[in-house]
Amino acid sequence: MPKILSDALVKMYRAQGFTSAVDALAPEETRRYRAELEAWEASMGHTLDFPEKSKSYLLFDWADAIVHHPKVLDAVEDLIGPDILVYHSTMWIKEAQSPSYVLWHQDGAHFYLDPPRHVTAWVALSDATVEAGCMHMIPGTHTRGWLEHYDAPHGHNMIRRGQGLRGFEDQTGIPVPVLAGQLSLHHTMTVHSSGANNSGDRRMGFGISFIPTDVRPTGRATPSALLVRGQDRYSHFLPEQRLRPGTEMSEAAVAAHRHANALFRSLQDAGFARA
Repeated sequence: MPKILSDALVKMYRAQGFTSAVDALAPEETRRYRAELEAWEASMGHTLDFPEKSKSYLLFDWADAIVHHPKVLDAVEDLIGPDILVYHSTMWIKEAQSPSYVLWHQDGAHFYLDPPRHVTAWVALSDATVEAGCMHMIPGTHTRGWLEHYDAPHGHNMIRRGQGLRGFEDQTGIPVPVLAGQLSLHHTMTVHSSGANNSGDRRMGFGISFIPTDVRPTGRATPSALLVRGQDRYSHFLPEQRLRPGTEMSEAAVAAHRHANALFRSLQDAGFARA
């Protein structure tokens, strides 16, 4: 029996490759995590961006709390089982009235993991409505295998390499709006995109790549991952350590974050070289 997802949502994920919105964070938690993130931005004088937006759970208390949040993990466990790693995460921020977008793509196309059981939990720290540029999904595409991506870097494209899929330009997909504190879940092969934020607030979503511990990286480079629930009996990844209280943005945390991101990038670069 599922811990938090309804039977209907589990069936929706299996059949369509994604779920609609699920309640996860309490309102006070959502406000606190957003406030902590924005306080850091104010102290730095700029929006959270690379490299801190990637694998943020190794740097910030708010991100560590989200990847370990019981309701987030319960929802993920309902889909991939009780032994769970965080492989990667990205904080997606579209400023109010921003033209930023993400082309149609599959999350795992450049992750080089096998088997493809990775699930993305997209946790909203602000309302991601249709007006705000929420994600749009194309149902059933998770059954089509890996599709060939191309690179189209652009100043408004939120994916640095600009990965996209040809042949989907005329698709609109199904919008998956999520309110602050809610999450949605989608399969690593599900084709999805998002458009401009035409609302008056920032659209802030924390995309977390969860995998069961039996998934392994392919290729010569061995990346790292963080065990967040259960046991890792396989040791396919170099182990990351949970951020300890009082060590946010410490010298040790920054060094661990830099190393983990370098390992992640090395696997991607090796995969691109093979391709």
